[in-house]
Amino acid sequence: MIVVTGASGNVGQPLVQALVEAGEEVTAVARKPVELPGARFRQADLTEPDTLVPVLDGADALFLLTPPDFLAHGDLPAVLAVASRVERVVFLSSQGVATGRHPSHLEAAVKSSGLAWTILRPGNFASNALQWAATVRAERVVAAPFGDVALPAVDPRDIAEVAAVALCQDGHVGNHYTLTGPEPISPRQQAATIGDALGEPVRFVELSRTQARERMLTVMPEPVADVTLDILGAPTAVEQQVSPDVERVLGRPPRPFAEWMAGNTAAFR
Repeated sequence: MIVVTGASGNVGQPLVQALVEAGEEVTAVARKPVELPGARFRQADLTEPDTLVPVLDGADALFLLTPPDFLAHGDLPAVLAVASRVERVVFLSSQGVATGRHPSHLEAAVKSSGLAWTILRPGNFASNALQWAATVRAERVVAAPFGDVALPAVDPRDIAEVAAVALCQDGHVGNHYTLTGPEPISPRQQAATIGDALGEPVRFVELSRTQARERMLTVMPEPVADVTLDILGAPTAVEQQVSPDVERVLGRPPRPFAEWMAGNTAAFR
């Protein structure tokens, strides 16, 4: 049995689907009830490790996705202690750990747990474009900072499919996989791609860093907002590179932003 935490999210849902389609027995875990065809749902909270005890009974593998408030309120060693009988764990981390932008202690806890681990380090998510959906629907406008700074945005389905392989197949234990899209794409280019998918122009409005920060602080802590803006505005050469790891694991190139957009057009209409 494979346990998927964060099952209601944009990586968790396609991961559950991929595992179910592969014939795996899947337990989907989230804080709030969610219906995922073919999977058994169990409600639990990683910030309360005891809630995972019944969920992990009989599990062979664990996909571990920590919620946004975990850095402030979570205890990953306690979670991993509960998961001590699981054969392997796939941990969703961040490319920012490798580049020194994000703290590394969660990865360190996974590596020192004694479990067979694989660590996924995605960069910028293509699905971050959903933050623009409301203004695109209302005004056909995308507003973002650093309009011409490009990063290779990764489709969450690619992250999910890499995770499914690492959970189900041998040969991935002890590996770090950096997951990116196939080419860098800027916010201005993303706006144009959204317009192409909708069949009508979408205007791009460039925000200042201060304006963008004010908006971000409504949904994320101040340190996270500042680091995110640093990456978006002044990415390192490594952060702008296309990683070979999606193709290395899946045997095909990563999906471009236009393909992600084609599958999510309804959110922007």
